[in-house]
Amino acid sequence: MSQIRLGVVMDPIASITPAKDSTLAMLLAAQAHDWALYYFEQKDLRLTNGEAIGAGQRVHVRDDAASWFELEPPEDLRLASLDVILMRKDPPFDTEYIYTTYILERAQEHGALVVNEPAALRDINEKAFTAWFPQCCPDTLITRSIGQMRSFLKDHGEIVVKPLHGMGGRSIFVVRRGDNNANVIFETLTEEGSAFALAQRFIPEITAGDKRILIVDGEPAGVSLARIPPPDDNRGNLVMGAQPEVRELSPRDRWICDEVAPVLRERGVIFAGLDVIGDYLTEINVTSPTGIREIAKLGDENLAERLMDALERRLAEQV
Repeated sequence: MSQIRLGVVMDPIASITPAKDSTLAMLLAAQAHDWALYYFEQKDLRLTNGEAIGAGQRVHVRDDAASWFELEPPEDLRLASLDVILMRKDPPFDTEYIYTTYILERAQEHGALVVNEPAALRDINEKAFTAWFPQCCPDTLITRSIGQMRSFLKDHGEIVVKPLHGMGGRSIFVVRRGDNNANVIFETLTEEGSAFALAQRFIPEITAGDKRILIVDGEPAGVSLARIPPPDDNRGNLVMGAQPEVRELSPRDRWICDEVAPVLRERGVIFAGLDVIGDYLTEINVTSPTGIREIAKLGDENLAERLMDALERRLAEQV
């Protein structure tokens, strides 16, 4: 096989935190396989007469916190001329994100392997898609109704509420029965009843960590990355100060993976992250899941390498 050409669509590479960035870990693994790497931001992509084009730059990466990339001058490329395209643009999942998936879908239709499949990126909202697996989840409500939020709180006594489009722990609230702030929180999240928001029964095991289980081509990692909230916060997000800890998967974790992972693989999701608190699935991340670097450091498992091996198998199957 000739040299594999991989494109990556991501946020500005100069702005990442290299020691923690999963996309950089993927690029380092691909470069170690002697793949040619091309870098794109959303602004570099376009459709010309139905053909997906990108102003790509050859990128060379290093595992160096002070100098982790070099870019060559841009050149117009047919995206379908790339063997693999990693869509690693972080949320927000907005209309610009959706338009980007249309461009990538045109590249996919002409032969490129897009990770993850563009239709799956559009369809699998990280919070709403848990509704396909109610057997794995805590009691969950997705609604625009402030009254239904109040009733859910009354029934459960303590709940978590959050927007459907958020990421990184933003705008997540724990609300307890009798909290005088409950109404204003519900009004804010639902935009006075005009936007859907999510409520879940509060899971007290959050104090032991929000577990991220990474899935590579339908197979879970051997360990989870538990993100333990600080004492003064309920959010298990590393960007919000949670501390990482690697743990073996529990039997319940493995059962959740058995329920969810085959469905994701069938939908063209090659790399995903399941969030599990205690015994319950809370989110399914397919846009740009993270945790590779922390698991490699704390758990000695190279998931970026596993991903590249999976992509090579996929490409071989296409020949």
